[in-house]
Amino acid sequence: MTLLDSEVWGKRFLSDGWRDASATRPVIEPATGDRLGTVGLATPEDAGRAAARAAEAQRAWAATPPQRRAAVLRRAGELLTGHAAEAEDWLVREAGSVRAKAAFEVGLAIDEFFECAGLPSHPQGEVLASGTARWSLARRRPAGVVSVIAPFNFPLVLGLRSVAPALALGNAVLLKPDPRTAVSGGVVIARLLEEAGLPEGVLHLLPGDGAVGQAVVEAPEVRVVSFTGSTPVGRAIGERAGRLLKRAHLELGGNNALVVLPGADVAKAASAGAFGSYLHQGQICMTTGRHIVHESLLAEYTAALAAKAKALPVGDPARQDVALGPIIDRRQLERVHSIVTESVAAGATVAAGGEIDGACYRATVLTDLTTDMPAWREEIFGPVAPVIGFATPEEAARIVNDCEYGLSVGILGDVGTAMKLADLVDSGKVHINGQTVDDEPNAPFGGVKASGTGSRFGGAAANVEAFTETQWVTVSPDIADYPF
Repeated sequence: MTLLDSEVWGKRFLSDGWRDASATRPVIEPATGDRLGTVGLATPEDAGRAAARAAEAQRAWAATPPQRRAAVLRRAGELLTGHAAEAEDWLVREAGSVRAKAAFEVGLAIDEFFECAGLPSHPQGEVLASGTARWSLARRRPAGVVSVIAPFNFPLVLGLRSVAPALALGNAVLLKPDPRTAVSGGVVIARLLEEAGLPEGVLHLLPGDGAVGQAVVEAPEVRVVSFTGSTPVGRAIGERAGRLLKRAHLELGGNNALVVLPGADVAKAASAGAFGSYLHQGQICMTTGRHIVHESLLAEYTAALAAKAKALPVGDPARQDVALGPIIDRRQLERVHSIVTESVAAGATVAAGGEIDGACYRATVLTDLTTDMPAWREEIFGPVAPVIGFATPEEAARIVNDCEYGLSVGILGDVGTAMKLADLVDSGKVHINGQTVDDEPNAPFGGVKASGTGSRFGGAAANVEAFTETQWVTVSPDIADYPF
């Protein structure tokens, strides 16, 4: 039996073992429309029962020696290493990933397991100074039950980057993946941890609709909600969590800028820009959505980027060697095209692409834009590269910051100029001589403004902050004398 044999998970969800679901959903291959299997869907009532069971199991898991918790995470990483090809195949067929992206995502997930295996033995607090003769400590304790709501685009790693550190630090987890990628974003994680020896009841896999998402936010046992997805949904989750006095870690949308400085190598800059805009069909929160190019290079850069876009093959990544696979579903495909056509109607020019090709959208370059056009203002979540010029670094900074989002910025060219520009932009990440799409398991990840609530993932410091609570403890040598 393979790790992901559908005999285990088909028509089921995980909550104290694999349970038959009262409702199901077909697993659809976006490139072809073929049915790959059937996942079980949880109900809000299932989520409520799972939260209660998770709270019970969490206490025993938190009391498990750190070396044993670390061993589960390490074993899961080893299992994923051995089953990498199987996981990659699901990412290709279910999520529409091209082979290189699928391999990259699985590699990141393996690194995430191993990185988080170090968290159980990481320092869990600090010794404080005290004005009296006693010991004063601030210790970190598991938050309790954590709900993780993950998206479709990098389903494996974007779920795991919260699941793995939350578990490593002694929490129980309710995982609600996007129903469109419930296998690669849910079943893969659940099966790896199940086979790695995670006790029953500590992780619950609950695919479902928005009502299930609301249930895993509002369940009274849940103390922390970790959400990756769109800004409108993130706002709603943040509002619900705030009303219930729960912490919500929100990693939301982006309309990220790549700035090309005067004197930059145009060929290399266009290659970076193409990668930033077209990787996984532009369906990444860090996608380069705005190309801001010095006026001395604007025409040359646009031509080079358009040439690259025209040369990129699109199609079914499971059966062809392509650079761009399908958009996740027809609704999103038509949304991408409508943003392009609305911008063209407003005066933009298509330098490359701008066409639907089956289930795919061709790599697109837009020029002659103004900053009020939809293709410039909105997060497109498709393979579209709008290009605009600037005259001075100060103008470039103004254009970068004239955006509701603040997730990632790339600056290409002279390092000294780039460093000064980096100090002027509002962004959770800045990559000098790099494009906007970048991530490492040990690096803090998050954005500002409408991109979320800051760096709430990645690296020991951010993960400990995200998934534990601080408890103040004092120890006095004797019972003190009090005036009452």
